[in-house]
Order: sequence, then structure tokens, then C-alpha cells
Amino acid sequence: MGAVGESFAKLPIEAKPPLRRFHQARWDEPIIFDQSSPGRRGIGVPEAGVPAVELPASIRRETPPALPQMSQLHVLRHYMRLSQETVGVDLGIAVGQGTCTMKYSPKINDRFVSDPKIAELHPAQPEDSVQGVLAIYWQLEQMLKEISGLDRVSLQPGSGSAAIYANIAMIRAYHASRGEGEQRDQVITTMFSHPTNAASPKTAGYEVITLMPDADGYPDIEALRAAVGPRTAALMITNPEDTGIYNPRIAEFVELVHEVGGLACYDQANANGILGITRAADAGFDLCHFNLHKTFSTPHASGGPAAGACGVAEKLVPFMPGPTIEFDGERYFLDSDRPQSIGKNRPYLGVTQNVVRAYAWIMALGAEGLRQVAETAVLNNNYLMHKVLQIPGASAHWDKRRLEQVRYSWQGLYEDTGVHSEEIGVRASDFGVHYWTSHHPYLVPEPFTLEPTESYSKEDLDEYAAILAHVADEARSDPEFVKGAPYNQTVHKIDPTCLDDPEQWATTWRAYVRKHLS
Repeated sequence: MGAVGESFAKLPIEAKPPLRRFHQARWDEPIIFDQSSPGRRGIGVPEAGVPAVELPASIRRETPPALPQMSQLHVLRHYMRLSQETVGVDLGIAVGQGTCTMKYSPKINDRFVSDPKIAELHPAQPEDSVQGVLAIYWQLEQMLKEISGLDRVSLQPGSGSAAIYANIAMIRAYHASRGEGEQRDQVITTMFSHPTNAASPKTAGYEVITLMPDADGYPDIEALRAAVGPRTAALMITNPEDTGIYNPRIAEFVELVHEVGGLACYDQANANGILGITRAADAGFDLCHFNLHKTFSTPHASGGPAAGACGVAEKLVPFMPGPTIEFDGERYFLDSDRPQSIGKNRPYLGVTQNVVRAYAWIMALGAEGLRQVAETAVLNNNYLMHKVLQIPGASAHWDKRRLEQVRYSWQGLYEDTGVHSEEIGVRASDFGVHYWTSHHPYLVPEPFTLEPTESYSKEDLDEYAAILAHVADEARSDPEFVKGAPYNQTVHKIDPTCLDDPEQWATTWRAYVRKHLS
């Protein structure tokens, strides 16, 4: 029958939804540069009708850019085929990208940002010609102020990691303004906070101290007591952490840092379980950040462009990225006269299309709707956890209530079958879904991290759990079959040795051709 037929043959005949028969389109599509044909073009551009301008030799290219030469039809086919080879929120049940909050992004918001009034904006337009866009930025800042409880918000960061780095830059500027910049050279974070909370301060030159979980799964508060001191610049912490466990002593953590003169920074990239319920300011935080492409439903877009937001307490406002957007009661304007500002975090104002999407999403829901988002996300997560923990071999460390996600473990299944979590995830892709394991190191053995959000129905969650249960049964009856997956997908197995060998890395197609095909 072949691999594909065999994989379908292992499904029971009655296994239609919630265990649907899936097969991913596979086109073996060449990269667009390899489809170029000399002389082809998508449109005939008429002569300009004006004399050509002779560019200085110093800025002229010696050779034309190596752009593909293709007809419109062939370009259309190429991108249609690629679009059919993807797995994502609009195609399947994307609850498996834990910590990333893969929710549905309303298509009406895409209509808004494709309007020429947004899509054709130029970042250097005069302020008087972009009053509407500045109003959206300013109003979204006011909404995020209310959601966080903090005093000012910047929408300039182009991603969550950029927002974390902006917060670190403001923390450094704040301490420097008090003559303590060199003294305070340590940043404290936790093992289950987002890794960027360690990476950004490390990049900025700080020593990073990581708190491990205690026996109950919470960040160890005694370790924090031992770590804080006159060298403490800040605490960078996610709560709930990537385990889905909310730290009930978070205000005490903040107070311990404040007692030694440090600042407390709240990573709220995943605020989906606490919207309208608790706020950064309620626990005494000095700074926070949001990922607009997570909680506030702007698309992840295959890794970018994203959008971040930084919130700060009043004492940190002078150090915010500049220029800031101000409103005098009649007009909106940019304020660049900010001598203590950390400067630009990215070019121009921010990722305008995603700012508009987030603004529209919040406006459509209102305050009550935002709280309902959190309540539904928590309900969905706990329902899915109940279903997953009924699967033999699946477990969740620490007997604690979870909010919006759970980091599970297949350790029991692995001990019985020898099948790893990564192999379970790859086999699940044969059914049109996937999951993410976790950040390294694998403190939770054989991990998989699920985050249902509010977007998915009970039927979706039943189907997803049924797929995991089916693959776990396959692992027990035929582990080699599971290890041989995928069979119905375009994805391929990754040679783990490549990840540890920079000489094999290829970040572009031409680098891949040069390193592996030549």
C-alpha cells in the first residue's frame, strides 16, 4: 500500500471526526529563484517618458539584482502551492504551540489593514496627514494602560523580545540616572519564565541569576531572598509561567526586589488567562510588556512581523523609547524632546498594521469581552488537561491548578515504548495538528506544551485529545511505525546533529545550495 496507505489503514473505519483522515498537500515546489526563465515577466512596464537620471557610480550596482523572471500565472501557482503546504490556525487545531497563544485572528481586521489608508502609509509623512493613525496608537496605549494598570505605554517595539530589551534598556537608564548603573549588574529571572527574560539582559551585559522551581512548582522564594542585594537591577518574571502555574506570592516577590532598590518587570506576553482579572500594577510591578501577536490576536505571520508593547510606572516615563505620541486635546503629535529617553527601539513608530489589528480586536470585545477571553481560555485549558491526563503515559508535573496552558510529559509513555515526545508530535502532524515540546533544558522530561486559548470549541479540543490518544495507542502497539512518521505531511525529520553543528546551518536558500548541494 505504501507509507501513506499504511498510515491510513491503521485508522479504524469509523474514525471520522473527531479523528479525521488528513493528508497534506505536497507539491515538491522548487524555490522561486529556481523557476526563473530569462525574458519572462509578469507585466510589461511602459517607458517612463522622461529622461533617465544618471546615478553616481558609487551607488550604482555593478550587476542587476538576481530577481526571478516569471509570469504572473507562475508566481500565482508558486504561492498558492506554498500556502497549501502549511499548517496553522486557519487550517487546523493549533492548540499545540504552547506559550505562543495561537488564537484566531478575525479576518475583518485584515481588511482594515489592507485599506490603502493604512497599507500605503509612509513613515515620514507629516503629522497633520496621519492624525487618524496617531489617534489609534494613542488610544491603544490608553487601553493597555488600563489593562496593565501602569502609567504609560510604548508601542514602538517590533516584537515581544524587542519589548523586553526596551524594558532592560529603561531599567539600565533608570539606575544610571541614580548613579547606580555600574553597581546594579545582576538580573534575576526564573527557569519557567520566557527565555528572552534571560537572553535580553545577558545581551545587555548583565549577569543573569535563574531561580529554579521549588517542590511545589513555584519559583523558589528562598532562592530569591538569597539572590537579591545591592547588585540587583531587576526581576524579570513571567506569571503564570510556561507551566501554566500562577505564582500566588508574586506581590511578595516584587516587594523583596523593591526592598533592595531593584525594579520588577512583568513578562505578560501570555496574558490570555488573566485579562480583566489581575494587572501588573496590582502586584506592584514597575514595568511590563505584552505581545500584541499573542494575547491581542494579531497574526504570528510565520515569525514576523510581530508587535510588542511596553508599560511603565511614572518614575520610568522619562526613559521610554522616543519619540512618544502625545495628545493636547486637539491634535496628536510626536514628542522627541526627551533627553533621558533610551532612544528608538525600532525605526519609526512601530508595526502599524498589527497595532491597528490589536486596536480593532480590543474595541470589538470591550472590557467585559476581554475578561470573557480569559475565563474561556482557562476553561478550555482545564477541560483539555482533563482529557489529556486520561491518556495512559501522559502526566503533568506538580498537582497545581493551571491557567491558560500546561506543560505535560510523555515520560511514562517513553518508559513503556521508547517513543520520544518529538516523535509523538511528528506523528500527530499526520492528522493535521502539531505540538511544541518546550524550551530547553527539558526540566520536565519528554515535554509537550498545549495552550488552547479561547478560540477553540469543545469539539476541537475533543478532536485534538483523540488524536493524541490514538498516537499514544500506536506507540504502544507499533512504536517503530510512530518513529517513522510523518507519512501524510510535507514536514520532514530534522537531523539532530545539524542543530549542534554551525557548519551545517543554512539561513538562506543560496547558503543551503552552497553547503549541501554543491
